[in-house]
Amino acid sequence: MQHPTTGLKIIKLAELVILAIIAVATMFAIGEEVYSMITRGTVTLADLLLLFIYLEVLAMVANYAEIGKLPIRMPVYIAIVALARYLILDMKAMDDWRIVTIAAAALILALTVQVIRYGQVKWPYPDK
Repeated sequence: MQHPTTGLKIIKLAELVILAIIAVATMFAIGEEVYSMITRGTVTLADLLLLFIYLEVLAMVANYAEIGKLPIRMPVYIAIVALARYLILDMKAMDDWRIVTIAAAALILALTVQVIRYGQVKWPYPDK
């Protein structure tokens, strides 16, 4: 087994530093959102969806830190929730075609997750 080169060690260290920055920034954003809900005295569906987005980002960071790989489905899940949140926040100001387009985009992303999942079950990566 070869020893990692200095360049590879630097890249791995940079990955860990960036992951830590993402995790801390996400926790800060969660804190801001919770503070905002407390000061407003209400919790909306948009607030909850935003917290789910933050939770998915943290799960993605944890998964990447633990396994060293980023499952492509996780960012797709985040995109689906972000589209749903966008629809909920701005639906009244949108015309019908924009609503249909955003809903279609969410459906395409959901179908993409299904195709990826099917591929992972049907043709799994070989164990090392």
